[in-house]
Amino acid sequence: MQEAILELKKRLTKSVRKSRAGGILLSGGLDSAILAYLRPEARAITVSLGSSAADLKYANWLARLLKLKQYRKQVSVKQALRAIPETIKILGSFDPAIPNDLVVYFGLQKARALGIDSIMTGDGSDELFAGYSFMQGINNLQSYIKRIARRMQFSSNRLGESLKIKIVQPFLDQEVVDFALKIKPQLKIRRQTGKAWGKWVLRQAFKDCLPEKIIWQSKRPLEYGSGMRRLRGIISNKINDQEFKNHPYPIKFITKDHLYYYRIYQQLIGVIPPAKKGHRRCPGCKTGISQNAFHCYICGWAKPIG
Repeated sequence: MQEAILELKKRLTKSVRKSRAGGILLSGGLDSAILAYLRPEARAITVSLGSSAADLKYANWLARLLKLKQYRKQVSVKQALRAIPETIKILGSFDPAIPNDLVVYFGLQKARALGIDSIMTGDGSDELFAGYSFMQGINNLQSYIKRIARRMQFSSNRLGESLKIKIVQPFLDQEVVDFALKIKPQLKIRRQTGKAWGKWVLRQAFKDCLPEKIIWQSKRPLEYGSGMRRLRGIISNKINDQEFKNHPYPIKFITKDHLYYYRIYQQLIGVIPPAKKGHRRCPGCKTGISQNAFHCYICGWAKPIG
């Protein structure tokens, strides 16, 4: 156990330090906190909808602790709504996770304004170290993680390409990925103080480097921590129940905001691409996805777990 903890810390430290990224998207969560600890000279950018988001509390406190150069990007509801079409156009997607993507979009915009040309993100950590709560219910977790590790893709890469900012993902360094796939699930999800914790081995690797309230905080998806989740209710109010129920599209919409994103997609991008030979049709939007895919990048359909 201790060997695995030490080796993980060694490989991730090496990955971060060789990246030489000029900035970091800092939410104050476990992953970005570890990256900031390992590269405190990087300029930290924290995005929030308004001034009372949960991420601000953790990120501001961490910035003071590590003496980071921190820059805050506080977005208004109006600004966020105006950015949705551009984000959808860049990503070529109407995935309901657009509020998460907006956080990255505004963070990269801020980086560009500051003259930062490379940004670190915590992409891949939750997938490799079982950070998502649903993973605690998967029987063969080792096999599941190996399968998703071969298919991981992140919107930050497309957004970075569009905004001409290099995205640095230390958790996706091949040496880190290779070792993560060898770590037993019992070290990724483990009970402590009466609670099952994902990313347990990662928390242990840096528990002597960061305060307990950072190490042992629960997972906050970007849209929750940043406050962007408020947009869901605002957008849903733009579509009445009858309109949602009787829409004319051959697509399985999950929520009203999902329909709202599709209408923008249809206007800016047009027709959903048909399935290619060898692919199967997405159950959500009928585009093509690989035979063993867990997720449709275009509509956000996700394969049920279990």
